[in-house]
Amino acid sequence: MIDIVNQINATHREIGNQALATGAGRSLLLRRVYDAPIEDVWSACTDPQRLSRWLGPIEGDLRPGGTFQLKDNAGGDILRCEKPHLIKVTWVFGEGMPTEVVVRLAPGDSDHTVFELEHTSPAEIVDELVRTYGPGGTIGIGGGWDLALLGLDLLLHRMTFDPASWQDTPDAKEFATRSCHAWAAAIQAAWGTSDDDIAAAIAFAVQHFAPETSGER
Repeated sequence: MIDIVNQINATHREIGNQALATGAGRSLLLRRVYDAPIEDVWSACTDPQRLSRWLGPIEGDLRPGGTFQLKDNAGGDILRCEKPHLIKVTWVFGEGMPTEVVVRLAPGDSDHTVFELEHTSPAEIVDELVRTYGPGGTIGIGGGWDLALLGLDLLLHRMTFDPASWQDTPDAKEFATRSCHAWAAAIQAAWGTSDDDIAAAIAFAVQHFAPETSGER
């Protein structure tokens, strides 16, 4: 049984600006502390067998300058891999817009690890999507990363689960719904989105994770 509220509260969520090689970017930042030494967290983020147990099956030439492809998910180029502190990759869904993901690790107190993940997309494209459709897509991306980081926590605590089918469980759906609300609060604080627009965006995002629910907590 997952302590859903504590898992939601374990992550700091932030909407910001981060430069890309191609220009300005809009970023989602997640930060949390894992109860595991940095070497263990690094291994979970770089060993293909362990990655497949929380993020999904991965293939490719997994080294700086190589490429990767997650099954039914994103692929891209491996830009940097500096053990045990930094991973930087491009992150592309099919023919979608190119984005970047950076993972930063730092040793914390008592053999814990501070974990940061920042996902940055081209500002011009994000701004146009938000103007046209609202921030539901951004909330959904944040919710997806929250589920992934929860999966990493379960792996580090030696829990066995299938990252694909687990997301259809009641616990995962409840967690994702609460995550969408948490991301909505971060977006509203950063972008000043109206209450009506943010409510519509939450409903849109929650439908992706839990289509049978109303989106209310």
